[in-house]
Amino acid sequence: MVISLRKWLGSAIYAIIFIVLAYVMYQMLGLLDEYVFTLDKYRVPEGSAVKAFQTDNEFGSRLEEMSDRLKLFLWYGE
Repeated sequence: MVISLRKWLGSAIYAIIFIVLAYVMYQMLGLLDEYVFTLDKYRVPEGSAVKAFQTDNEFGSRLEEMSDRLKLFLWYGE
């Protein structure tokens, strides 16, 4: 079996070019993601918007709320 150095170098060059182009494409998609989705997901709502959750310091009411959620979950079967 004859191993051709020229074929190995050609294949290695194609592999290196592919890896470099894949990395460049990955970086470009990352920049596009930052450009398109610049909104902060966790910012305070503005205007008449309200947050969809509450934070309570009372442990008892939290347990009741969790049990109510579990009952509703089991009731509706979702």
